[in-house]
Amino acid sequence: MSSPILDTAANGKSKHYSVGALIKRGGKFLLIDRMKTPFGFACVAGHVDQGETPEQSLVREVEEESGLKVKNYKLLLEEELDWDTCSKGIEVHYWRVYECDTEGEVMQNKIETKSIGWYTLEEMGKLNLQNVWEYFFKKLNIIPHENNREWQHGLR
Repeated sequence: MSSPILDTAANGKSKHYSVGALIKRGGKFLLIDRMKTPFGFACVAGHVDQGETPEQSLVREVEEESGLKVKNYKLLLEEELDWDTCSKGIEVHYWRVYECDTEGEVMQNKIETKSIGWYTLEEMGKLNLQNVWEYFFKKLNIIPHENNREWQHGLR
């Protein structure tokens, strides 16, 4: 197993690079409920490992966490966040979030996820979203900024 790329952020702290896959079918978004921190419902995502490009990592993570194969992808946003702590204790992540077209049937990775499924926007409003994904959904105008939770630098 490879290890995530470790770099130094502008604030001098250690930084990982991460990718996320926004996958939508029939008006529903594919979300997983993570088995380990950071907890909450999230899109398929993970670290960019040593020797990988972000796009290679995206394809790998989508297949590992959902069983789906990426056909096409489009970069939606990239941003360094200094408040997104991962299971390895790193607080800074440089994110690339992609919209992905996929093929195949969803299969749950029971090592990494409690559940996986397709959710409407209404259903998503009732879920405990992982902080970073609530932030991304708002930034991409997928959920409204005034949705029953307030954002202040990534903290509820």
